[in-house]
Amino acid sequence: MISLNWVKDYVDLEGEDLKELAVKITKAGVNVEKVVDNHIDNLVIGKVVECIDHPDSDHLHICHVDVGDKTIQIVCGAHNVRKGIKVIVALPGCILPGDVEIKAGKIRGQESNGMICALFELGVEEKTEENYNKGIEEVTSNLEVGTDANAYLGRDDILYELDVHKHRNNDCYYHLGFAYEIGCIINKPVTEPDKSYKENKESVKDNIKLTVETDKCPYYTCKMVKNVTIKESPDFIKKRLIAAGMRPINNVVDISNYVMLEYGQPLHFFDKDKLGDTILVRNALENEEIVTLDGNNRILNSRDIVITDGVKPICIAGVMGGENTDVDDSTKNILIESAIFDAVSIRYTSARLDLKSEASIRYGKGLNYEYTDSALNRACHLLEKYADATILSDVVKHDKIDKTAKVVEFTTDDVNTLLGIVLTDNDVEVELRRLDFPYKLTKGIFKVTIPNRRLDIDPNVNDIAEEIGRLYGYHNLVSTLPKVTTRRGVYVGDIRLRKEASKRLRSLGLNETKTYTLTSEEMASKFKYDAKENVKLPNPMSVDKSVVRTSILPSLINVYEYNKARNIKDILLYEISKTYDADYTEESKIAILMKGNYIINEWQHTVAKCDFYMIKGIVENLLDYLGYKNRYAFEVAELPEMHPGMSAKILLDRECIGIIGRVHPSYKKDEIYVSEISLTKLYNKQIKPIKFKEASKYPEITKDMAFVVKKDVTAGELLQQIKKSGGRLLTKVDIFDVYVGENVGNDEKSIAFSLTFSDSTRTLNDNEVMELFNKIIKDVETKIGAQIRNK
Repeated sequence: MISLNWVKDYVDLEGEDLKELAVKITKAGVNVEKVVDNHIDNLVIGKVVECIDHPDSDHLHICHVDVGDKTIQIVCGAHNVRKGIKVIVALPGCILPGDVEIKAGKIRGQESNGMICALFELGVEEKTEENYNKGIEEVTSNLEVGTDANAYLGRDDILYELDVHKHRNNDCYYHLGFAYEIGCIINKPVTEPDKSYKENKESVKDNIKLTVETDKCPYYTCKMVKNVTIKESPDFIKKRLIAAGMRPINNVVDISNYVMLEYGQPLHFFDKDKLGDTILVRNALENEEIVTLDGNNRILNSRDIVITDGVKPICIAGVMGGENTDVDDSTKNILIESAIFDAVSIRYTSARLDLKSEASIRYGKGLNYEYTDSALNRACHLLEKYADATILSDVVKHDKIDKTAKVVEFTTDDVNTLLGIVLTDNDVEVELRRLDFPYKLTKGIFKVTIPNRRLDIDPNVNDIAEEIGRLYGYHNLVSTLPKVTTRRGVYVGDIRLRKEASKRLRSLGLNETKTYTLTSEEMASKFKYDAKENVKLPNPMSVDKSVVRTSILPSLINVYEYNKARNIKDILLYEISKTYDADYTEESKIAILMKGNYIINEWQHTVAKCDFYMIKGIVENLLDYLGYKNRYAFEVAELPEMHPGMSAKILLDRECIGIIGRVHPSYKKDEIYVSEISLTKLYNKQIKPIKFKEASKYPEITKDMAFVVKKDVTAGELLQQIKKSGGRLLTKVDIFDVYVGENVGNDEKSIAFSLTFSDSTRTLNDNEVMELFNKIIKDVETKIGAQIRNK
């Protein structure tokens, strides 16, 4: 909470609309969450000119009160109300804290036209039994009767409640720092507080010995004052502390808090007579104990920092002091500590002890060593002025602070590039002067020294541009379209191939599953068609997760069993995953499992069952979609855990890329068809870009033929010969039937083909098609030993 009356000590706010100023500050990057106006209307200074007892009450009084322009009657129950005292009067229409509206009325038959107020009724003090017993406030100032009482109460102030961004440092947590923020926004200079005082000849160095044994305290200073008078603080200090949310205690303690709120530097006042002549700053010992000012016993550990008298702790550094050296009413001599401690350590200690204080908040954000010195001198000034203190000469200091200045060089073009606006050198100079950042401009190059009060700014042009931009006004930035080249976002590399394969398999009706890369030793021994050695984990989580798999198929078999146990009969699965061998070779694979019915049409009572040709069609469709059409083939092979008559290797450009077939009945009795393809090998095969080909305008001619061959002759052999003999006019060949049974021998089978003939440049006639058709038949019969089937 920032008091604007306090800020006025440092920067001239005459003529400024403070609510409008809050908007300007927010636009400049420091969010003013709320503007608090504590002014209470119809609250005046009055004087009791007559006070008599109420005739119908043993505690009420009828008072006649002069409020300046008239004398009014008020019924009051306070024990200390009497003739001749000045009081605070709430007139009818006044609304007190808690939305209590004062109205004219009657109390036990007597008119009462207002209320004589106690401080707790005005929100100045808490409503405690002690404050209640004090009764009404007796005004001791020389304010005239009838004047606004808000000035007396310190409620003539405007307060800003700030929501400071976490990247903004300590400078907006204290009044002088916020004054600089206001000064740069309204372009007015800032005057720092008076830090002058007189020293006597006695030196603090003769009274205290300082030793620092921890690198968590890079800067520690202290001065000593003698013969302080403990008494009530001046009104302006009390009012400002109350406005900031702190309770006044006495002049010495209040000055410590006042300087902290002014400079952002926490101070600690030790009773020098209780302390002794030694200060030792060190890390706490494990389980070391200290009773803090709140009366609680705290258990420390070695990550905490403590101030000790050479033996025992007297303060938890940066968090809270100890009871054993606190300032009380008998204190005469004070040692003033102003130091910097490691911010991370302070945050850790504060959180661990659940001891969040105003000091720990500020220590935890980092401090400026210049203000550490200034705060010490300011405290001496105030103690001399308001506590009658005698200031000893010299300062006891431990100094390991790096004082290298933060300097940054840049050009106006650098700033313009970052902000996307057009500023001149003169514009930049104006903003730097407003910021009160010392600079030199030489041949178009700015050399700026960042003040130590701005710990949040690093010596780079980005931070300087941000400061210039926020003062120039983000609302003044002109929106423009980005001038960058753009491109369509697409998947590339093996990720593209995996995404396309997954999309195609889903479109074909398969469901994706995900299983563990780790499996059991028994499962890892299945489907070892590529003879890869497995990696066995030295410390597996469990037996069933002890081996890194080289094939996905055993895991898909497990998924199949899981679904079967839940009465799911039609199972269509695929998984794309990585496998690893003993040489740590990574290989991505696609595994497919099909069982049951592929398509069921209840309306037409048709069913397409999963069989070898169905899964083969799925694989062919996938490879065609990925761009490998006419480059793959299937070669009969005997494979582990696969049916010897229904299994094959999948070849691409004559290289084996996977397997296909039915699972061996001895392994699984159910009719399960599987396939596994190496996605890594597919990726390593070049694909020709797709070319546009216009659809033929001329009609096609389709003819069917069937050949009877021995059972050991594959359809692929027939297909290859048909394509070779058909030439360019044969544009498509499909197998539509394989038959065994009557009309063919026991060791024979019939394979039927549908042949499509077309030419993109003309219409074919029946004679040339029949001539080519007969040539195909003759070549197949001659070279394959097949017979054309006539019935």
